[in-house]
Amino acid sequence: MAPNRWIRPEVYPLFVPVGMAVGLCAMQLVRNITTNPEVRVTKQNRAAGILDNQSEGEKYSQHIVRKFVRGKSTEIMPSVNGFFSNPN
Repeated sequence: MAPNRWIRPEVYPLFVPVGMAVGLCAMQLVRNITTNPEVRVTKQNRAAGILDNQSEGEKYSQHIVRKFVRGKSTEIMPSVNGFFSNPN
């Protein structure tokens, strides 16, 4: 009886985008905690002070998604844009 009062069928479609947003935030949080060279969780790493770790920072900033889209076109639908902007 109580779930029917608080969770109505009209709000079920909202669970998907909210769940995806929470999942994306959780993924970014885990990525930052585990791979970011500026985040130090353990006491031993925090005591190290400022590190000169250029290669580790480069590895973190140039992740697989950025490498994948590096040479790609910035247009969302290049064939449709070309069709309307360059008529034959």
